[in-house]
Amino acid sequence: MREFEISEKESGQRMDKFLKKYLNLAPQSFIYKMLRKKNITLNGHKADGSEIIHEKDKICLFLADETINKFHGDILWDSTGINNEPDILYEDEDILLVNKPVGILSQKATKKDISMNEIIIDYLIKNGTISREELAMRKPSVCNRLDRNTSGIVTFGKNLCGTRMLSEGLKGRTIEKYYLCVVKGVIHQRSVINGYLQKNEKTNKVSVSKEMPSQDAEKIVTEYIPICNNGKYSLLKIKLHTGKTHQIRAHLASTGHPLIGDYKYGDSKENDSVKSKYHIKSQLLHAFEIHIPAKKLRIYAPLPVDMQRFLRGEHLWEPGNQEDLEALH
Repeated sequence: MREFEISEKESGQRMDKFLKKYLNLAPQSFIYKMLRKKNITLNGHKADGSEIIHEKDKICLFLADETINKFHGDILWDSTGINNEPDILYEDEDILLVNKPVGILSQKATKKDISMNEIIIDYLIKNGTISREELAMRKPSVCNRLDRNTSGIVTFGKNLCGTRMLSEGLKGRTIEKYYLCVVKGVIHQRSVINGYLQKNEKTNKVSVSKEMPSQDAEKIVTEYIPICNNGKYSLLKIKLHTGKTHQIRAHLASTGHPLIGDYKYGDSKENDSVKSKYHIKSQLLHAFEIHIPAKKLRIYAPLPVDMQRFLRGEHLWEPGNQEDLEALH
């Protein structure tokens, strides 16, 4: 049996809506069946779910703990053994910024996935910022996504205020994000390039063209700043004026400068050579910097080891000179 006392922030909603949030993995039919059988009650009385709940109301679940945990999702935290500590770059009462490593999703695509979202929530539970019961009512969440094999800054709203501020800033482009990447070939001049991106859902791959190929194609604008080159590769700082799937990778590849390590849009032969020499595991693309005016923040994420190894080996950049990269705008 489990009992809840409704808080002020949970007040004013339908009882069935509250239950669907808490038993978020349960079929609706199960919830209504338990209501009919009085296995779920409101203030000690039978309810049908249409009741409006108020502060200090009591909801009782006369269900086995195993059943509650199964439908509440607690089983995820008990069985996956998440022990990854997030690399936190900044945290306050509203938001959290994390340096995501290569190989981890920002948000899970299937129920079995472990993503930065789960890792951060686990961190918040462990340090007492949020309880499992509160988690059922409000879900703090990642506000921007990076590809699995892109490293760098992921933003996370710890509460409604933080989530709204980040979401609005990202959507309105008042929050500025910058990436670092290594591309094949030499680029000398700063440039803003335009194009149209179209996604193939079957292959999860996009194509880029200068002219609009169809009505469902999306306009993309990418700005890049050359930092240095060695005559073979260029290190670029990227600012996205639009944020579409695989935009940086596909847009630069369309100009003849694919990202090193990117097998989907890049040069496989070149990538094989670099992988063998430097043991890199993914494309050399890193969400390096974020500027959040509402918080008066400018935060940087240290480069991953693989990227540092390549840059040092190709005499493009020394890890001790990160302040030089931070000064470029």
